[in-house]
Amino acid sequence: MVLEAGKSVEDGKRQQPLLTHHRERHFKAGEVVRDVIMGVSDGLTVPFALAAGLSGAHAPSSLVLTAGLAEVAAGAISMGLGGYLAAKSESDLYMREMKREQEEIINVPDTEAAECAEILSEYGLGPTEYGPVVSALRMNPEAWLEFMMKFELGLEKPDPKRALYSALTIALSYVIGGMVPLFPYMFIKEAQKAMFTSVGVTLLALSFFGFVKGQLTGNRPLISAIQTTVIGAVASAAAYAIAKLVQT
Repeated sequence: MVLEAGKSVEDGKRQQPLLTHHRERHFKAGEVVRDVIMGVSDGLTVPFALAAGLSGAHAPSSLVLTAGLAEVAAGAISMGLGGYLAAKSESDLYMREMKREQEEIINVPDTEAAECAEILSEYGLGPTEYGPVVSALRMNPEAWLEFMMKFELGLEKPDPKRALYSALTIALSYVIGGMVPLFPYMFIKEAQKAMFTSVGVTLLALSFFGFVKGQLTGNRPLISAIQTTVIGAVASAAAYAIAKLVQT
């Protein structure tokens, strides 16, 4: 192998990437999937229960549809705002803890180095093994700070745009899920008939959504589909029964 003048064989080896052909395929969209699941599951369940309850009170389809659309709009805004505030709080927490950790690295570096050594020792490394690692981290403050954030505090650096994306994802997912049980009321004037159609369509949607959710989250898809469907059915049945009881 020919190397440029002044460079050793070790330098030439060090320039080569550690992984050339191996590529691991891991699922990395966990936050997006979580937001979609949150939005769709609530969107399918809440308007479904509301429509069933109003139908049980013998409200006309037009009233059920109007109330349902109003609920979907309000729910999407509320859920989106909740997602935004949650992601923003997570980002604010990370920045606050990072500033505190940075001050500790500057003011008490020996204490932080000891904490770093203790963390590495928990992974089975001895003093002769973790010593060079700690020394290398002390020479690179940015890497040291990132190491302490991850392994001491268990915090991952959030995406600056995460709060906005989370709000939009949850809100849109809620609208998509919420429109499913309301579609029959757009075409069937009699609320009772529309309700039975809505029940069938929504339960199918819940089953499909639960199955897909199980595949994405690594759970058993069939069990996930059954659980999701049962939860939606119980919610709508409870709302329908309450409406009947109040009417009586």
